[in-house]
This record gives sequence, structure tokens and C-alpha cells, in this order.
Amino acid sequence: MKLDFETDEGIGTRATLGVIVLETDETLEPEFARMTDLEGVTLYHSRIPMVSEIRPDTLAQMEADLPASARLLPPSLPFDVIGYGCTSASSVIGSENVAHSVRTVFPNARVTDPLAAIIAAGKRLGIERLGFVTPYVPEVSERMRGRLEEGGFEIAAFGSFEEGDDRVVARITEQSILAAAVQVAQTAPCEAVVIACTNLRCLSVIPEIEVRTGIPVFSSNQALAWHMLRLAGVEDQRPAFGRLFA
Repeated sequence: MKLDFETDEGIGTRATLGVIVLETDETLEPEFARMTDLEGVTLYHSRIPMVSEIRPDTLAQMEADLPASARLLPPSLPFDVIGYGCTSASSVIGSENVAHSVRTVFPNARVTDPLAAIIAAGKRLGIERLGFVTPYVPEVSERMRGRLEEGGFEIAAFGSFEEGDDRVVARITEQSILAAAVQVAQTAPCEAVVIACTNLRCLSVIPEIEVRTGIPVFSSNQALAWHMLRLAGVEDQRPAFGRLFA
């Protein structure tokens, strides 16, 4: 017996989002699941190869791998926005090159990454002086710092866990991140704190950091999810995820 059926526009009636996640990342997907849990918004994931050692050469390799990872997203979907979930590699590769690589597969999608999202967040809120927290080894931190300065920001205070193994970064506790962000914010006057790296577990402690410091917090995952939603025309306020979402 052949059954009749009807079709509709699918489940992404407001926005269809895709995100390319590092092979080693353990944090982005659960945090994104919370931030994009909105009626009519759908999120699809792909993975990209990445060794656990975070160095400029291992980060640069991902530029060549981006098209293959993008091709693993459902090809029939009209993606509104595709995000690339690596802050440090975006700093090494460059946001414009990330976008070019993804658009070789999805030419009509808007593309962003954590670096571009943090810059957009700062400009949206009129921020100029940043406190900057990373888990990276000095060479990688310096590269991202330079990109933020090129984006028009002054780095007023800086601190890093200086950990090169992404597996360890994923195990850094939320309380350690909270304490580090507060410590950096107290070092010098700044207008926001940036917590870089999609593998750092920040989302649950962002509101407490903002209460203790009195300034907004931009984390890689939070800023990326916010930017993807806004680029897709989704303007819902989600104050539980920080002032940026409010």
C-alpha cells in the first residue's frame, strides 16, 4: 500500500544554522544547544580534523580542511549562517579566509567565526577597552591579541592559562575561569572581558562574572551563537546568557 503524504518547509522556519566544530572540542555543542533552543531555529553540526596540540601550524592546516567539513552539512538545506567554531584558528587563518573557504561549498550562506563575532559584539555595545582571557600558549594568544587590536580594540589587561593541550582546556573548571576573568578585569579599567576559546566552559558563569565585574562578558561560544542568530535575523533576547543577549 502506497501512502499519501504532504511536504512543508521543514523545521528551520525562522533560521537554519550550521556550525563546524573542532574534532577535539567538547564544549561548543552543549553550550550552543542551550543558546539556540528557539522555536523555528535549527542547528546542524559538522566536525573538522584537529590535533590536540594548539600551535599556529596545526591551526593553519584547518583552512585546507574547511571545505570538506562544510560539505558534510546537509547539502539540501538553504543555510542562513554557517559558523566556524575555532577562535585561535580564525586568528591565524583570518576571518575573510574562513568565509571564503566555507562559501566554496555554500556560496549563499553568511559566515562567521568567534573572532569576527567578538569584534561584532564589541562594536554593537560600543566597547573599546577589553580585558582578555585565553587558555593559549603565548604565540597563539599574541596572534589573537593582534587581530583584536586590528579590529579597533585596546587590550587593557591580559591573562592566559598557557595550556597547549585542548583536552586539558576542556577540563578547566568554571570556577577557575570565573576567577581568572575577575582577576583580569580588576587589573586595569576595561569595558568588557573577552574569554577566548570554544572549549572553555564559560556559559554558566557569564552572569556571575558580569555581576562581579560590572561589565559585559564575551565568550567565544556565546559571541558566536549570538552573531549567528543576529545574522539570521533572530533577535530574541536571552539575558540568562549575558548582557550581549539582552
